[in-house]
Amino acid sequence: MMLSPDQALDSDHPSSAPSDPESLEAKGLRSCCASDLEAPDGEGLGGGGGGGGGGQVATHPQQPLSREEKRRRRRATAKYRSAHATRERIRVEAFNLAFAELRKLLPTLPPDKKLSKIEILRLAICYISYLNHVLDV
Repeated sequence: MMLSPDQALDSDHPSSAPSDPESLEAKGLRSCCASDLEAPDGEGLGGGGGGGGGGQVATHPQQPLSREEKRRRRRATAKYRSAHATRERIRVEAFNLAFAELRKLLPTLPPDKKLSKIEILRLAICYISYLNHVLDV
């Protein structure tokens, strides 16, 4: 089977071509359904409607996108991914800063010893427990 340049696009096999409506529309291809056959002025390809059929081709109403599908499409944009990465970077920096401040409050020998986050949390728990014990005595 020989494909025309429009059908082949960048693919050797038709099943590997994108099938979502937006990418097909961007490349000038559309699925063949009754709504695609309708002329822009509302008349079907059958002409001026001289017969008893009315001359218009029935259109298929497009299903509205679900909330999940809208969210998925919005998250697929480069602008959204970039903004999300920036927010995540700021969140991680704030998280690390909070651990650094907590680390400064905990006594260790040597004082500049590098501790992991879990070690900082465990040491903080022990230190708070110790301070409670000192206050109770």
